[in-house]
Amino acid sequence: MRAPIWTRRTVDSAFSAPDNSFGFLRLLFAFAVLVSHSLPLGYGEEDPGGGLSHGQTVLGEIGILGFFTISGFLITRSAGRVPLPRYLWHRGLRILPGLWVCLIVTAFVFAPVVALIERGSLAGVFTEPGGPFGYVLNNLAIAVRQYGISGLLLDTPYGRLTGTSVFDGSLWSLMYEVLCYFMVAGLAVIGVLKRARWAVAVLAACLFAVIVRDFLAAPRIPGPQGDHGPFLGIGALDTYSLVYLTYVFLLGALFEVYRRRIVLNDAGAIIAAVVLAASLRFGGFDVVGYPAFAYLVLWLAVRLPRPFQRVGRRHDYSYGFYIYAFPVQQLLALLGAPGLGLLPYVLLTTAGTFALAIPSWHLIERPAMSLKHWKPRQRTTAGDQASATNSRGEPVPSAGTTHTSLAEGPLPERGRP
Repeated sequence: MRAPIWTRRTVDSAFSAPDNSFGFLRLLFAFAVLVSHSLPLGYGEEDPGGGLSHGQTVLGEIGILGFFTISGFLITRSAGRVPLPRYLWHRGLRILPGLWVCLIVTAFVFAPVVALIERGSLAGVFTEPGGPFGYVLNNLAIAVRQYGISGLLLDTPYGRLTGTSVFDGSLWSLMYEVLCYFMVAGLAVIGVLKRARWAVAVLAACLFAVIVRDFLAAPRIPGPQGDHGPFLGIGALDTYSLVYLTYVFLLGALFEVYRRRIVLNDAGAIIAAVVLAASLRFGGFDVVGYPAFAYLVLWLAVRLPRPFQRVGRRHDYSYGFYIYAFPVQQLLALLGAPGLGLLPYVLLTTAGTFALAIPSWHLIERPAMSLKHWKPRQRTTAGDQASATNSRGEPVPSAGTTHTSLAEGPLPERGRP
């Protein structure tokens, strides 16, 4: 915190050391989503954050925007430093194992427990249309095609509010993040990230133009005015979410591709905070608030005190926290926990979510990530063994055994959601 307020320190120099608070920020954003869901899931009421921002956003959406900003920055860095197959392998290991186990736990643990509470038996749960097996199979490929299970959870506050069965509504955003992963992969393959960085700026500018169009078309203080509906006829994709979240992801990517030019200092953070607050109060959050928020997220990652930098450095519970919070909140709402008050309900759901997020990391996510340097075993012939020795008969390490633990830079490659 001693750096001069007007320092010319660039993003590149700010993140030259491995110390950062991305782990804390991801966990904070996941908690923001939990808090935002507490009123609708626990009490059947809308998130009050919409009123504070004149309908432009809610606390949970801000958490999602934070995730996408961090992902855009870190994932773009990863794509620019590792080969495409390795990049896709890393991304799959980080997202899929945890998600698949979450689907299984939700379908075969949460759903039966809910059925016993609501119906007193498991009769029909596994045989009715839209049952646990269908829930897992329909959602394995990340795009959520089934939110409910056997018509359960209709008697919760959220079920009465929406009239639908929803076990894990938070999973919707994973599809958009994965699409951004593929977008970055494509940009890396055609050489944009190294030889045509301006193309990333052009792509972000095109999406920004769409957002400005929505802003100008709004009849009052403009909130999200984009089209909510299928994108190019694909029912699982929402036009608004695809455009706006991809734009925020690209904002994070721009900080990476122009890391040697963008200045990250306290003065910029003060200006960004003022712009963000003004946009929430007077309108234009999507237009000027998004870039200001992205700047603040990156600034906080390097300016928060050292204790925050230790959070998530070894154990990153944020992904598990995000994907398990919704079913935990639904189950506790069914059990009547909201009757204790909002704060006790938030505390109980937080504890219950950590009770699942912690083993998810230690038993599923971290073991999966330990495979990120795995390579298919190559068959070695006698001739190869003979050639792999020097003139004194000593073995010579091959290029494939070179130690590459720092190949992806000092930042953690975890992008999540």
